Amino acid sequence: MPATPLTPSLSTNTAMLLVLLPPVGTAPQVRVATLAALAALQRELGAAIRVLTVDEASHPSVVHSFQATDLPCFVLVRQGVELLREGGLPEGGAIVPRLLSKLGSASIVAE
Repeated sequence: MPATPLTPSLSTNTAMLLVLLPPVGTAPQVRVATLAALAALQRELGAAIRVLTVDEASHPSVVHSFQATDLPCFVLVRQGVELLREGGLPEGGAIVPRLLSKLGSASIVAE
């Protein structure tokens, strides 16, 4: 899978925030706003967590493998271990500290 602007590079120890999105059916401006918000979230998270968007239309088997009942939702994983899963989009002022806290203090070191 080629790197996108949200995912410049990945190491084997990098935590990933998988944002599972429904098939394109929302208004284009909503989709653009969602992707812009996720890019801003990536800038706040820095190298600690990589934000990856997974669209159900493009990657249905990946989305279905997480058995998500409602989309959008997000899943924080590191080395194949699920650390957090929630419905909706990762937003709000408390989301960055909350995501980082799931990694443990030893993991929050800039690469």
